[in-house]
Amino acid sequence: MAPDRESISPSYARREELPSGARVAGLYRGAFLADAYAIGLPKGATPDIMVLARFAFERPAPWVERLMALRDRLVGGFGLKKASDLRAGTAGGGPRIGFFRIYETHADEVVLGEDDRHLDFRVSVMRSPAGDSLTAVTVVHCHNLFGRNYIRLIAPFHRLVVRSALQQAARAGWPAR
Repeated sequence: MAPDRESISPSYARREELPSGARVAGLYRGAFLADAYAIGLPKGATPDIMVLARFAFERPAPWVERLMALRDRLVGGFGLKKASDLRAGTAGGGPRIGFFRIYETHADEVVLGEDDRHLDFRVSVMRSPAGDSLTAVTVVHCHNLFGRNYIRLIAPFHRLVVRSALQQAARAGWPAR
């Protein structure tokens, strides 16, 4: 079911049903976590999905940076990839938006993510066909008990971080055409 675009706020990111048209839709089945958050885009916002995705996800709020630093300290001993390592890139890792690897780019959607020993995740950032909203869809597949427990622990923070990224971008003023 498509969200009612008239009711998507330009300043508040709200949870939406998983969009069937997302490039990650084939990953919904069997996902341990799958969610979507949408926020309105003002008239005159750039239609460039890469600019929108970078604007939303490359400048996290200070509290998000502190949360990620804490996460890195806690998981470092388990051999998991740290955000600081991901931002630095990996050999042959290709381009990134923040610490997300870019998997696919399309006119209205970019698919980001990362694979690790405990889980694989994808984030699809989609501009609506009318250009009046931006939706971030997250899909996580866990490989083991550690991955499932990790997601159980961080899921509430994940939701706050995604909403914060979208709302902070809206408060800053989306880049214009």
